[in-house]
Amino acid sequence: MTAAALLPPDIRASALAMPEGEADAAEEFRLRAGRRPTVLLPEGERPLARRAVSPAELESVLEAATGASAHTALEAVQAGFASARGGVRLGLAGTASESGGKVLAIRRLGSVALRIPHEAIGCADVIFPELTAQGFKDTLIISPPGGGKTTLLRELVRKLASSLRVSLIDERGEVAAAASGTPEFDVGERTDVLTGADKRSGVDMLLRAMNPQVLAMDEISAEADAEAAEAAAGCGVKLLATAHAADVDELGRRAVYRRLLDAGVFSRAVVIGRCGRSRRFTVKELRP
Repeated sequence: MTAAALLPPDIRASALAMPEGEADAAEEFRLRAGRRPTVLLPEGERPLARRAVSPAELESVLEAATGASAHTALEAVQAGFASARGGVRLGLAGTASESGGKVLAIRRLGSVALRIPHEAIGCADVIFPELTAQGFKDTLIISPPGGGKTTLLRELVRKLASSLRVSLIDERGEVAAAASGTPEFDVGERTDVLTGADKRSGVDMLLRAMNPQVLAMDEISAEADAEAAEAAAGCGVKLLATAHAADVDELGRRAVYRRLLDAGVFSRAVVIGRCGRSRRFTVKELRP
Protein backbone atom coordinates (compact mmCIF):
# COMPACT_ATOMS: atom_id res chain seq x y z
CA MET A 1 0.00 0.00 0.00
CA THR A 2 1.70 3.16 -1.25
CA ALA A 3 0.10 5.49 1.30
CA ALA A 4 1.16 3.28 4.22
CA ALA A 5 4.81 3.57 3.19
CA LEU A 6 4.70 7.26 4.17
CA LEU A 7 3.57 6.61 7.75
CA PRO A 8 5.87 6.50 10.81
CA PRO A 9 7.29 2.94 11.20
CA ASP A 10 5.08 1.63 14.02
CA ILE A 11 1.92 3.17 12.54
CA ARG A 12 2.88 1.77 9.15
CA ALA A 13 3.19 -1.70 10.69
CA SER A 14 -0.33 -1.39 12.12
CA ALA A 15 -1.66 -0.25 8.75
CA LEU A 16 -0.05 -3.14 6.91
CA ALA A 17 -1.41 -5.58 9.50
CA MET A 18 -5.04 -4.61 8.85
CA PRO A 19 -7.30 -7.50 7.77
CA GLU A 20 -7.56 -7.79 3.99
CA GLY A 21 -11.17 -6.62 3.89
CA GLU A 22 -10.37 -3.47 5.85
CA ALA A 23 -7.23 -2.77 3.84
CA ASP A 24 -9.19 -2.97 0.59
CA ALA A 25 -11.90 -0.64 1.91
CA ALA A 26 -9.61 1.90 3.60
CA GLU A 27 -10.01 5.39 2.19
CA GLU A 28 -7.58 7.55 4.20
CA PHE A 29 -4.99 7.52 6.95
CA ARG A 30 -5.45 10.52 9.21
CA LEU A 31 -2.70 11.92 11.44
CA ARG A 32 -3.44 14.72 13.92
CA ALA A 33 -0.85 16.27 16.21
CA GLY A 34 -1.39 15.19 19.81
CA ARG A 35 -3.99 12.56 18.93
CA ARG A 36 -4.06 8.94 17.88
CA PRO A 37 -3.69 8.08 14.17
CA THR A 38 -6.78 6.66 12.50
CA VAL A 39 -7.84 4.89 9.34
CA LEU A 40 -10.99 6.04 7.56
CA LEU A 41 -13.28 3.18 6.56
CA PRO A 42 -16.77 3.39 5.03
CA GLU A 43 -18.15 2.87 8.55
CA GLY A 44 -16.07 5.73 9.96
CA GLU A 45 -12.65 6.27 11.56
CA ARG A 46 -10.97 3.78 13.85
CA PRO A 47 -7.63 4.09 15.70
CA LEU A 48 -4.47 2.65 14.16
CA ALA A 49 -2.32 2.99 17.28
CA ARG A 50 -2.71 3.85 20.96
CA ARG A 51 -0.13 6.61 21.04
CA ALA A 52 -0.42 10.19 19.86
CA VAL A 53 1.20 11.59 16.73
CA SER A 54 3.82 14.29 17.21
CA PRO A 55 4.11 17.49 15.12
CA ALA A 56 7.59 16.34 14.02
CA GLU A 57 6.08 13.14 12.61
CA LEU A 58 3.63 15.16 10.51
CA GLU A 59 6.56 17.03 9.01
CA SER A 60 8.42 13.75 8.38
CA VAL A 61 5.42 12.38 6.47
CA LEU A 62 5.29 15.50 4.31
CA GLU A 63 9.04 15.33 3.66
CA ALA A 64 8.83 11.67 2.66
CA ALA A 65 5.93 12.41 0.32
CA THR A 66 7.42 15.44 -1.43
CA GLY A 67 11.16 14.76 -1.23
CA ALA A 68 11.64 18.23 0.22
CA SER A 69 12.05 19.73 3.65
CA ALA A 70 8.80 20.36 5.49
CA HIS A 71 9.48 24.10 5.39
CA THR A 72 10.00 24.08 1.61
CA ALA A 73 6.95 21.89 1.01
CA LEU A 74 4.68 24.00 3.20
CA GLU A 75 5.81 27.20 1.49
CA ALA A 76 4.54 25.74 -1.78
CA VAL A 77 1.15 24.71 -0.37
CA GLN A 78 -1.70 27.04 -1.29
CA ALA A 79 -4.55 24.69 -2.12
CA GLY A 80 -4.27 22.67 1.10
CA PHE A 81 -2.84 19.51 -0.40
CA ALA A 82 0.38 17.97 -1.67
CA SER A 83 0.84 15.06 -4.08
CA ALA A 84 3.01 11.99 -3.63
CA ARG A 85 4.03 9.13 -5.88
CA GLY A 86 1.48 6.44 -6.56
CA GLY A 87 -1.48 8.82 -6.77
CA VAL A 88 -1.48 9.55 -3.02
CA ARG A 89 -2.84 12.97 -2.07
CA LEU A 90 -2.00 14.56 1.27
CA GLY A 91 -4.63 16.86 2.68
CA LEU A 92 -3.02 19.39 5.02
CA ALA A 93 -4.37 21.55 7.83
CA GLY A 94 -2.71 23.73 10.42
CA THR A 95 -1.74 27.38 10.75
CA ALA A 96 -2.09 29.24 7.45
CA SER A 97 -0.30 32.33 6.20
CA GLU A 98 -2.72 34.63 4.40
CA SER A 99 -2.45 37.84 2.41
CA GLY A 100 -5.10 39.72 0.49
CA GLY A 101 -7.72 37.12 1.29
CA LYS A 102 -5.63 34.28 -0.17
CA VAL A 103 -3.73 31.52 1.59
CA LEU A 104 -0.05 31.78 0.65
CA ALA A 105 1.24 28.79 2.60
CA ILE A 106 0.76 26.65 5.67
CA ARG A 107 3.27 27.64 8.35
CA ARG A 108 2.66 24.88 10.86
CA LEU A 109 1.07 21.47 10.35
CA GLY A 110 -1.70 20.21 12.63
CA SER A 111 -3.21 17.42 10.53
CA VAL A 112 -2.34 15.26 7.53
CA ALA A 113 -4.86 13.10 5.66
CA LEU A 114 -3.37 10.58 3.25
CA ARG A 115 -5.92 9.70 0.58
CA ILE A 116 -5.48 6.04 -0.42
CA PRO A 117 -5.87 5.56 -4.19
CA HIS A 118 -7.71 2.50 -5.47
CA GLU A 119 -7.46 0.94 -8.92
CA ALA A 120 -10.72 -0.93 -9.47
CA ILE A 121 -10.44 -2.66 -12.83
CA GLY A 122 -13.92 -3.64 -13.98
CA CYS A 123 -15.87 -1.32 -11.69
CA ALA A 124 -17.36 0.50 -14.69
CA ASP A 125 -18.40 -2.62 -16.59
CA VAL A 126 -22.03 -2.43 -15.48
CA ILE A 127 -22.61 1.10 -16.83
CA PHE A 128 -20.14 1.30 -19.73
CA PRO A 129 -22.56 -0.17 -22.32
CA GLU A 130 -25.19 2.42 -21.35
CA LEU A 131 -22.66 5.26 -21.63
CA THR A 132 -21.47 4.19 -25.08
CA ALA A 133 -24.53 2.57 -26.70
CA GLN A 134 -25.16 5.54 -29.01
CA GLY A 135 -21.70 7.03 -28.85
CA PHE A 136 -20.09 8.52 -25.75
CA LYS A 137 -21.62 11.83 -24.65
CA ASP A 138 -20.27 14.59 -22.40
CA THR A 139 -20.47 13.00 -18.94
CA LEU A 140 -20.10 14.32 -15.39
CA ILE A 141 -19.42 11.91 -12.51
CA ILE A 142 -20.88 13.17 -9.23
CA SER A 143 -20.76 12.13 -5.58
CA PRO A 144 -19.88 13.70 -2.23
CA PRO A 145 -16.14 13.79 -1.31
CA GLY A 146 -14.74 10.29 -0.87
CA GLY A 147 -17.49 8.70 -2.95
CA GLY A 148 -15.20 7.10 -5.52
CA LYS A 149 -15.31 9.63 -8.35
CA THR A 150 -11.60 9.46 -9.17
CA THR A 151 -11.65 5.65 -9.17
CA LEU A 152 -14.58 5.54 -11.61
CA LEU A 153 -13.03 8.29 -13.76
CA ARG A 154 -9.80 6.31 -14.05
CA GLU A 155 -11.65 3.17 -15.11
CA LEU A 156 -13.84 4.97 -17.65
CA VAL A 157 -10.73 6.58 -19.14
CA ARG A 158 -9.11 3.14 -19.42
CA LYS A 159 -12.13 1.63 -21.15
CA LEU A 160 -12.74 4.55 -23.50
CA ALA A 161 -9.07 4.46 -24.52
CA SER A 162 -9.51 0.99 -25.95
CA SER A 163 -11.06 2.61 -29.04
CA LEU A 164 -10.73 6.41 -28.68
CA ARG A 165 -7.92 8.91 -28.17
CA VAL A 166 -8.25 10.22 -24.62
CA SER A 167 -6.37 13.20 -23.16
CA LEU A 168 -6.31 13.31 -19.36
CA ILE A 169 -5.63 16.51 -17.42
CA ASP A 170 -4.25 14.96 -14.22
CA GLU A 171 -3.65 18.20 -12.33
CA ARG A 172 -2.69 16.57 -9.02
CA GLY A 173 -1.33 13.27 -10.32
CA GLU A 174 -4.05 11.22 -8.63
CA VAL A 175 -5.69 9.63 -11.66
CA ALA A 176 -2.75 8.18 -13.60
CA ALA A 177 -0.04 8.54 -10.90
CA ALA A 178 2.53 9.19 -13.62
CA ALA A 179 6.17 8.77 -12.55
CA SER A 180 8.80 10.10 -14.98
CA GLY A 181 6.04 10.39 -17.55
CA THR A 182 4.83 6.78 -17.22
CA PRO A 183 1.42 6.13 -15.58
CA GLU A 184 1.57 3.74 -12.62
CA PHE A 185 -2.17 3.09 -12.98
CA ASP A 186 -3.68 1.60 -16.11
CA VAL A 187 -5.38 4.45 -17.95
CA GLY A 188 -5.51 2.74 -21.33
CA GLU A 189 -3.37 2.36 -24.43
CA ARG A 190 -4.63 5.50 -26.20
CA THR A 191 -4.50 7.92 -23.24
CA ASP A 192 -2.16 10.91 -23.17
CA VAL A 193 -1.60 12.31 -19.67
CA LEU A 194 -0.78 15.90 -18.75
CA THR A 195 0.24 16.25 -15.11
CA GLY A 196 0.84 19.43 -13.14
CA ALA A 197 -1.01 21.90 -15.36
CA ASP A 198 -4.21 23.60 -14.23
CA LYS A 199 -7.32 22.64 -16.15
CA ARG A 200 -7.63 25.85 -18.17
CA SER A 201 -4.06 25.67 -19.43
CA GLY A 202 -4.36 21.92 -19.90
CA VAL A 203 -7.39 22.24 -22.16
CA ASP A 204 -5.58 24.64 -24.48
CA MET A 205 -2.41 22.55 -24.58
CA LEU A 206 -4.09 19.20 -25.22
CA LEU A 207 -6.57 20.46 -27.81
CA ARG A 208 -3.71 22.04 -29.79
CA ALA A 209 -1.16 19.27 -29.40
CA MET A 210 -2.86 15.88 -28.96
CA ASN A 211 -6.06 15.95 -31.07
CA PRO A 212 -8.14 14.08 -28.45
CA GLN A 213 -11.56 12.56 -29.04
CA VAL A 214 -12.28 12.56 -25.30
CA LEU A 215 -10.92 15.09 -22.80
CA ALA A 216 -10.99 13.96 -19.15
CA MET A 217 -10.37 15.95 -15.96
CA ASP A 218 -10.85 15.36 -12.23
CA GLU A 219 -12.72 17.61 -9.79
CA ILE A 220 -14.39 20.62 -11.30
CA SER A 221 -14.66 22.64 -8.11
CA ALA A 222 -13.92 26.29 -8.95
CA GLU A 223 -14.92 28.90 -11.51
CA ALA A 224 -11.63 28.45 -13.38
CA ASP A 225 -12.35 24.71 -13.73
CA ALA A 226 -15.83 25.44 -15.09
CA GLU A 227 -14.30 27.89 -17.57
CA ALA A 228 -11.95 25.12 -18.74
CA ALA A 229 -14.89 22.79 -19.38
CA GLU A 230 -16.77 25.52 -21.24
CA ALA A 231 -13.71 26.24 -23.37
CA ALA A 232 -13.50 22.61 -24.42
CA ALA A 233 -17.22 22.29 -25.15
CA GLY A 234 -18.06 22.63 -28.80
CA CYS A 235 -14.52 21.91 -29.97
CA GLY A 236 -15.37 18.49 -31.37
CA VAL A 237 -14.21 16.69 -28.25
CA LYS A 238 -16.30 14.82 -25.67
CA LEU A 239 -15.84 15.67 -22.00
CA LEU A 240 -15.53 13.39 -18.97
CA ALA A 241 -15.16 15.05 -15.57
CA THR A 242 -16.03 14.75 -11.88
CA ALA A 243 -17.80 17.11 -9.49
CA HIS A 244 -18.79 17.27 -5.81
CA ALA A 245 -22.54 16.83 -5.33
CA ALA A 246 -24.81 14.25 -3.73
CA ASP A 247 -27.24 14.23 -6.66
CA VAL A 248 -28.34 16.17 -9.73
CA ASP A 249 -30.59 18.48 -7.68
CA GLU A 250 -27.68 19.55 -5.48
CA LEU A 251 -25.55 19.97 -8.59
CA GLY A 252 -28.03 22.51 -9.90
CA ARG A 253 -28.04 24.48 -6.66
CA ARG A 254 -24.32 25.21 -6.78
CA ALA A 255 -23.36 28.22 -8.89
CA VAL A 256 -20.16 26.73 -10.34
CA TYR A 257 -22.14 23.80 -11.76
CA ARG A 258 -25.32 25.70 -12.56
CA ARG A 259 -23.48 27.62 -15.28
CA LEU A 260 -22.37 24.34 -16.88
CA LEU A 261 -25.90 22.93 -16.79
CA ASP A 262 -27.38 26.14 -18.21
CA ALA A 263 -24.80 26.12 -21.00
CA GLY A 264 -25.55 22.46 -21.78
CA VAL A 265 -21.90 21.49 -21.43
CA PHE A 266 -22.69 18.02 -20.05
CA SER A 267 -25.33 15.68 -21.49
CA ARG A 268 -25.52 13.21 -18.63
CA ALA A 269 -24.37 12.51 -15.11
CA VAL A 270 -23.26 9.33 -13.40
CA VAL A 271 -24.41 9.56 -9.77
CA ILE A 272 -22.43 7.42 -7.32
CA GLY A 273 -24.37 6.16 -4.31
CA ARG A 274 -23.07 4.14 -1.38
CA CYS A 275 -24.58 1.24 0.50
CA GLY A 276 -22.10 0.20 3.18
CA ARG A 277 -18.90 -0.70 1.37
CA SER A 278 -20.65 -1.12 -1.98
CA ARG A 279 -21.21 1.58 -4.60
CA ARG A 280 -23.98 1.83 -7.14
CA PHE A 281 -23.92 3.92 -10.31
CA THR A 282 -27.00 5.62 -11.78
CA VAL A 283 -26.98 7.36 -15.17
CA LYS A 284 -29.09 10.54 -15.37
CA GLU A 285 -29.77 12.53 -18.52
CA LEU A 286 -29.05 16.26 -18.10
CA ARG A 287 -30.23 17.37 -21.54
CA PRO A 288 -31.48 15.69 -24.73
